[in-house]
Amino acid sequence: MNKLKNVYVLTVCALLVAIATVLGFFKLVVVPELIEIRFAFMPIGMSGMLFGPLVGGIVGALADVLGYLVKPTGPFFPGFTIATAISGVIYGVFLYRKKVTIPRVMLAQAVESVVVSLLLNSLNLSILYGNGFLAVLTPKIVKAIALYPFKTALLYLVLVAVPRIVPQQMKEAFARQ
Repeated sequence: MNKLKNVYVLTVCALLVAIATVLGFFKLVVVPELIEIRFAFMPIGMSGMLFGPLVGGIVGALADVLGYLVKPTGPFFPGFTIATAISGVIYGVFLYRKKVTIPRVMLAQAVESVVVSLLLNSLNLSILYGNGFLAVLTPKIVKAIALYPFKTALLYLVLVAVPRIVPQQMKEAFARQ
């Protein structure tokens, strides 16, 4: 929690929440009605990598709530906020204070895809709309398999670039943590 008292950490987290919120509005539709790619996972993964699981979870939850407040796309359901927070926690567990490597990012993205995208979000949709869990899960499996290589590569490229774009003053602030 001491990290949240650091003005640089708060500033970067606020920027990452804003970026995740905006990126959540954009989607790339590969196969209509089946596969759409949203990009909010990148700043949430970045927050977990930079500041750890707790802050990653907070950034994920805030980005989800802010995204809903700015542009609601259906009923608000807290299960999705919890799922997005868990994404930040997962990225933090696998990437915080660790060298960013392809296998590590692959593992983090695999766990996030299974736990959040497949299980939690399918459960949330099942509860929210009253559909059977397996009926919701089945098409999501195809989507998760199709998106996995793309999301992993994109996340890796973004996370590798972070040390090059974080200003020196912020690097010093991170070192003091």
